[in-house]
Amino acid sequence: MPEFTTTDGTSIFYKDWGIGQPIVFSHGWPLSSDDWDAQMMFFLHHGYRVVAHDRRGHGRSSQPTQGNDMDHYADDLAELVQHLDLREAVHVGHSAGGGEVARYLGRHGEERVAKAVLMSAVTPSVLQTEANPAGTPLAGFEGLQQGLAANRSEFYREVPAGPFYNFNKPDVEASEAVIANWWRQGMMGGAHGQYECVNAFIREDFSDDLERISVPVLVMNGDGDQIVPYESSGPRAVALLKNGVLKTYAGFPHGMPTTHAETINADLLAFIRE
Repeated sequence: MPEFTTTDGTSIFYKDWGIGQPIVFSHGWPLSSDDWDAQMMFFLHHGYRVVAHDRRGHGRSSQPTQGNDMDHYADDLAELVQHLDLREAVHVGHSAGGGEVARYLGRHGEERVAKAVLMSAVTPSVLQTEANPAGTPLAGFEGLQQGLAANRSEFYREVPAGPFYNFNKPDVEASEAVIANWWRQGMMGGAHGQYECVNAFIREDFSDDLERISVPVLVMNGDGDQIVPYESSGPRAVALLKNGVLKTYAGFPHGMPTTHAETINADLLAFIRE
């Protein structure tokens, strides 16, 4: 398997397909690079080089006890970019991966970056506070950790069958294959790293990172998102970006790159080609 070792000794699995301008995908919790299959195949066939990695503690990457935080996630991404010598890259981050992309740009700069996309992202913050009343209460995130710790396998069936893809809505038809694939990806990773990742994405405020970004950024959010509330994400992120554009999708769920891949891919392609 293609992998490289970071400076702190963590083995990171990655996919690197095709030639052309690179598009780098950062996945959400608790998944893996496999969650980008629909996007990677689409852009590969449109002449792009597509790259995606499994975050430390997730997928096929190693499961260190330490370093399961946004700074390390961003540093791992920076080392991957250096390892592959990627330039003029477009970085696409979904959910917690959006936080990873924002922290990467804020922490490591834009020298190798052309554009970025924040999709259903945890930026600028998701926790409910006085400054972010539309956010999710702490108890909701603690519930994720409690479910994971109590019975990860069972819990990782409940999340995709319910709010992640809006399969709990009466007008949405659930897909057993999509649910099973989410469960498969979650169970590939390590329980400890996934537990700590929740701490990483709920307690961080990415406002400073967003304010440092000057490259064009497409912010994509579904207003039916039950995981990252729309009002806590897209509109607030665009207000902090120097060169950001918000695209809102009526009724789309958190997992919209899977459930609405055709629409999402077309809009990503248009943005990249601008």
